[in-house]
Amino acid sequence: MFTGIITDIGEILETERRGDLRARIATNYALDGIAIGASIACDGVCLTVISTGKEPRPWFDVEISAETLSKTNIAERGWPPGRRINLERALRVGDELGGHIVSGHVDGVARITQMREEGDSTRVTLEAPSELARFIAPKGSVALNGASLTVNEVEGARFGINFIPHTKTATTWGDAAVGDPVNLEIDTMARYVERLRNWD
Repeated sequence: MFTGIITDIGEILETERRGDLRARIATNYALDGIAIGASIACDGVCLTVISTGKEPRPWFDVEISAETLSKTNIAERGWPPGRRINLERALRVGDELGGHIVSGHVDGVARITQMREEGDSTRVTLEAPSELARFIAPKGSVALNGASLTVNEVEGARFGINFIPHTKTATTWGDAAVGDPVNLEIDTMARYVERLRNWD
């Protein structure tokens, strides 16, 4: 489990096809605290660490299955060398829950349709897949590329988010552009409410 509070910005060093897609990600995390088999959310995708190393800079490797590729923006955008991604270590008992409960299981891909500056902040409008739009509510929570965010308004499949300057510098959201595909995880609570509402 995660909180959606980004704690590092990683950089893709290389990728390789070995059946599944294998990626090497540079990090500022202390490697002595990352066990093989640990979970790290990479742009909102919960991935398992399969190896680590320190040269030429600290890195960890993950494998990405075809199922994960089909549900995320990795299939469209890829992870070319130099691409920056949001990172979060798994939640530990006793950690502060500063965002909301995030599983790291991406539900689908939203797309940025509009961006505009409002003072020092940036207002972003995204369009969710139609089958996920009903789970998004004003003042509810979503995870976008792994970051826990509050929804401002919803109109059909479109919803708005506001990014303050800190969020833009502490995450990769300062790199965002209109047309970008974004990993979307809906609020777990919304998923269970929908399930109970439709229980036969």
